[in-house]
Amino acid sequence: MLGRLNHVAIAVKDAEKAAKIYGAAFGAEISSAVPLPEHGVITVFVTLPNTKIEFIQPLGEAPPIAKFLERNADGGIHHVCYEVADIIASRDTLIKEGARVLGDGQPKIGAHGKPVLFLHPKDFSGALVEIEQA
Repeated sequence: MLGRLNHVAIAVKDAEKAAKIYGAAFGAEISSAVPLPEHGVITVFVTLPNTKIEFIQPLGEAPPIAKFLERNADGGIHHVCYEVADIIASRDTLIKEGARVLGDGQPKIGAHGKPVLFLHPKDFSGALVEIEQA
């Protein structure tokens, strides 16, 4: 059921600025900033040989990551994202096993244009988990 690690997301106040050092120091490919109003963030991706780093900054009024940045003023790891072959089957299995899906339980379109769901951190050793349809 669980596929490869798709990305690690880091919440920051300025996603483009945070990603810049990866391009300058490591020569990594840096995406353009993409606003995702339905998720309340602006994303910038750094592509690495084996995964990606997603920098997310708040967008709009009262975005979900605003509280995270209030508690972690310098930013920090926000979530990890894993690929799954079938997001609905994975969701149903996770719920059956006791995991809590955040929101209304219906996938939303994520930064890669694919369906995503977020899982409660208390069910995953304190880590917010995102699953993305591969």
